[in-house]
Amino acid sequence: MNPWNHDVAKDEKDLVDVQVDGVWMQMPRGLNVVEVAHRAQKFIPHYCYHPKLSVVGNCRMCLFEMGTPKMGPDRKPVLGADGKPEIAWMPRPQIGCATNITPGMGIRTDSALVKDCRNGVMEFLLINHPLDCPICDQAGECKLQEYSVEYGTGASRFVENKVKKPKNVDLGERIVLDDERCILCSRCIRFSSEVMKDDVLGFVNRGSHSTLTAYPGKSFDNAYSLNTADICPVGALTSKDFRFQMRVWFLKETKSLCASCGTGCNVTIGSREGKVHRLTPRENEAVNSQWMCDFGRLNFHYLESKDRLHRPLLRAAGEQFPGTWADAIQRSVDGLKKVKPEEIAVVASSRLTLEELFVLKRLLAELGVNRVDTVPNPGQADNFLRSGDGNPNSRGTELLGLSSGGRKLGSWGTEIESGKIKALFVLGGEDLIASGLPASTLAKLDLLIASGILTNETTRLAHVVLPGAAFAEKTGSMVNVHGRLQRMTRAIAAPGEAREEWTILRDLRMALTGGNSFHSVEDVWKSMAAEVSQLSGLNWARIGDLGIQIESVAQAAGVKAG
Repeated sequence: MNPWNHDVAKDEKDLVDVQVDGVWMQMPRGLNVVEVAHRAQKFIPHYCYHPKLSVVGNCRMCLFEMGTPKMGPDRKPVLGADGKPEIAWMPRPQIGCATNITPGMGIRTDSALVKDCRNGVMEFLLINHPLDCPICDQAGECKLQEYSVEYGTGASRFVENKVKKPKNVDLGERIVLDDERCILCSRCIRFSSEVMKDDVLGFVNRGSHSTLTAYPGKSFDNAYSLNTADICPVGALTSKDFRFQMRVWFLKETKSLCASCGTGCNVTIGSREGKVHRLTPRENEAVNSQWMCDFGRLNFHYLESKDRLHRPLLRAAGEQFPGTWADAIQRSVDGLKKVKPEEIAVVASSRLTLEELFVLKRLLAELGVNRVDTVPNPGQADNFLRSGDGNPNSRGTELLGLSSGGRKLGSWGTEIESGKIKALFVLGGEDLIASGLPASTLAKLDLLIASGILTNETTRLAHVVLPGAAFAEKTGSMVNVHGRLQRMTRAIAAPGEAREEWTILRDLRMALTGGNSFHSVEDVWKSMAAEVSQLSGLNWARIGDLGIQIESVAQAAGVKAG
């Protein structure tokens, strides 16, 4: 299923003349009036309309004044002094979402009639709406709040008792419904049935007593349910995870990527005072449209885990103890210098950024180490956005020649047992024991260095543990499974003494080989772009917020298959 080609039938070259607030312009035939106004840098407020969903015309908020060319006795348009048709305006407004433009159409988005109609719609929508703003999670990004200020009167003539509806309704594992706030826009219903093909939500009862609910015997638990909290224009549907956690106006928003699978959904990280509070999808038609899966959205709580690595750890007398970065780097250098390059193996990680991997590649080339591979991480593909590759940067490790898809890794256990491999450097928090390598085999190594975010069985055996930074704590770039180069931006600082792995590898390289040419991520990128042909001519700014395609889907699939 393709989630980002909702309007592919529109031909951008088939243009028609329309008048928008007195100005004639050309727009693609077939666009509705809401989209035309947007392209004309006007705004028609709306609730039920969403560009990725079907049109239902529920809310009536997008009313506009419509006109058609005035016809003369010869049944030809009457032209004005400017040579354009004169407009005959209809006596009643139309809804913009369900009205497609036609040649010569006139559109008024801000006339006295339109303002009066919007005012009436706002008064109607607020008749039974509760005064929940002080306790509502949608406060600060609620369209009902915003439109009531822009298009309402600030007073109501309704004096009867408001209709009471269910509150704090458990719709599913991750979603809570406050039905009193619902304005019956049906966005959630259409998303579930049209995008997810999951007919689970619907309206029951009539008039003021209409209520949103899940069908009997069903629960709203599909893998993308939290997208409905994003598209709900009011506070009717809220996320259990974010509910009552933080006011949205306190959040710092950072554009980044989801690192939970190979799709690389574009996200906005909402953080405050060094803590991530939520991830929300960021629109990118080439990657994830406007959606993301619930797993990726909620996969950030490990940043606050009690198993988080905060300081370097060194092993002595069979125990690990905290050490300084200088001691950890020196211990690593001393151990690596005691073995030959052919006795060193490195587990790169497809969780690392291109910049981190490039510094690693430069270090390995200078040391003469050739034994390097990555750990595969099969994901749970769902034929929508979730990728079958659980790593976010597998294409990046392959692009830099640091991965064979785990094929080399399979023989390393035997080589460790035989003494061919004496030192092992495991990056990115990869857990080799969980991947099937026995702890007894790793215990035979002369040197085991591990970097990562969380404590695992491999880090517990390591002689040196180097605490790294998570996706929200680093700046860099990755290549998704479709060959799209995208960048991520640091939202919060890494905890304690944890550091981005490119800086760890830089310091290790400087101590081992004397190489010291990288002082920033931009420095790493410049060197990488000069060396890697697929990145030639690209710079950090050109990647942009939406990324850039560097290889086709067919090429990416060929790399994976090979």
